[in-house]
Amino acid sequence: MTERTASRIKMATCSLAGCFGCHMSLLDIDELLLALAERIEFDRGPLTDLKHCSEHVDVGLVEGGIANADNVEVLREFRARCACLVAVGACAITGGVPSLRNRFTVSECLREAYVDGLGVVKPGIPSDPELPLLLDKLRPIHEVVRVDYVLPGCPPPAAAFRELITALLEGREPVLPRELRRFD
Repeated sequence: MTERTASRIKMATCSLAGCFGCHMSLLDIDELLLALAERIEFDRGPLTDLKHCSEHVDVGLVEGGIANADNVEVLREFRARCACLVAVGACAITGGVPSLRNRFTVSECLREAYVDGLGVVKPGIPSDPELPLLLDKLRPIHEVVRVDYVLPGCPPPAAAFRELITALLEGREPVLPRELRRFD
């Protein structure tokens, strides 16, 4: 953290290959969001709808794993702008449920989803150059950038977000007892 800890800090969030459940859990801190608005300037995230974060952010929260080339680019830019980066949830930390595709090749996954899968109406694998290139495996974010903290869970409970944010505002290490490190 920076010397801004005693006053306001700038916080941003980023979602990669995940379900957005971690962001929903963050929003579950409810009325604490209003109190935090006095101490936190919210940058990129679901509260602001900004697509890119400012040049300098004190705390960045990343949910989701890395599934494609676009995820790598977004993550590297986000890390470069964040003084402190937190991997949020199972997908960011270990790859989570999306990493189940790692047992198969990319071509097998695409074929199942777009050609042979149940409910396929118009078979054909998309080939638009605008689509990001899929990586061979879904990866957790620490394989691409340095991570300062992890917030485990699928998704982490709102109380874990409360503790993480409060600890960072107070300039101390977050303490997450076992009941705040759960997957349900």
